[in-house]
Amino acid sequence: MSAFVERVGQAASALRALFPETPLQENDYLSKKTGARVLLKREDLTPVRSYKIRGAFNFMRKAIAAGVGPDGFVCASAGNHAQGFAFVCRHFGRKGVVFMPVTTPQQKIDKTKLFGGEFIEVRLVGDYFDECYQAAAGFAAASAALMVPPFDHPDIIEGQASVAHELAEQLGRLDDALVLLPVGGGGLAAGVTGFLHDTGSNAGFLFAEPAGAPSLERSLSAGKRVKLAQVDNFVDGAAVAEIGREPFRRLKSFPAQTVRLIPENRLCATMIEMLNIEGVVLEPAGALAIDALKDFSRKELKGRTVVAVVSGGNFDFERLPDVKERALRFEGLKKYFIFRFPQRPGALRDFLDLLGPDDDITRFEYLKKSARNFGSVLIGLETKERRNFAVLTKRFDDAGWAYQDITDNDTIAGLLI
Repeated sequence: MSAFVERVGQAASALRALFPETPLQENDYLSKKTGARVLLKREDLTPVRSYKIRGAFNFMRKAIAAGVGPDGFVCASAGNHAQGFAFVCRHFGRKGVVFMPVTTPQQKIDKTKLFGGEFIEVRLVGDYFDECYQAAAGFAAASAALMVPPFDHPDIIEGQASVAHELAEQLGRLDDALVLLPVGGGGLAAGVTGFLHDTGSNAGFLFAEPAGAPSLERSLSAGKRVKLAQVDNFVDGAAVAEIGREPFRRLKSFPAQTVRLIPENRLCATMIEMLNIEGVVLEPAGALAIDALKDFSRKELKGRTVVAVVSGGNFDFERLPDVKERALRFEGLKKYFIFRFPQRPGALRDFLDLLGPDDDITRFEYLKKSARNFGSVLIGLETKERRNFAVLTKRFDDAGWAYQDITDNDTIAGLLI
């Protein structure tokens, strides 16, 4: 047994003081859909609805045992790390300060305070995470409070690796299984792959990363850590500009092809699918591993055992309309057009007559009067079958309407929709 495996075992045993092992559930719906035996490791069912509590607990447990951090702990986070951190501070009865950007939704602030109770203080600093992190680091240096990183530390990785320790107890060696892992900063992926490798498992791995934040994929392709100039923050739990130094050291031997980049709109369709069919509430990062199943053909997965780590379920339902919108656009059931609309009586009736019984106008907005006889109109259309849009656009063309489909034009759509 390697020293790492032994330390992970100690972390897993200590965690039982906080919560029992999270379930490993076979999902009939996904199994029938893919032809594989699909098992979900439900990290969304920890007390803070994410796996982040594991790393924070292990880091603080070891620090306290070593007599480090007598002046308390500090972290910078606007999400799951903050909530896990707060819960653990209360468990150990230690003072903790959480730095969050001023733009953090009130729901996340309230949940962090709820988990930490009297032991947590939340400070709102800066509009962006980098400013927030610098403030937290400055506070730690000035006060001797110990900074608890979200992913880039061996003790954090050991804590996250307790997921794999539980998997091994629940399923055995996982030989020939395919393990799907979401990636943000890389702590979970580094811990799970390291533990299973050191225990002699022959499991295969696939990493699911947001298409708008491909820090691991770019780094593996370059053979060194690459900091992205820009990231799409929609998958906020995994939108990291640079993979952690220690996680990358442990993951750098994997080929870049083991990373699947998950389109954000497709991810939204998976979130809605799991909510409507399975009643499972997932945050965007929590759906990454499940969504990666869509990158495989049924032939590739048939008969295999697939373990998807569901990393979190802290979903703010105020985001649901945007998630549904993105899902419909991905599925081809909703489109946006700019029409050159004649300024004459009966023009709207002529347009409506072109719509089928399953077509619905969800938005109709005059943008400006382009000329004396025409105006630009933004029209959103939703239908029940993807193929209906081919019929619709043919009717528009045959009737001589001038229009532009802006659904996939990120620049225009971002300004108007």
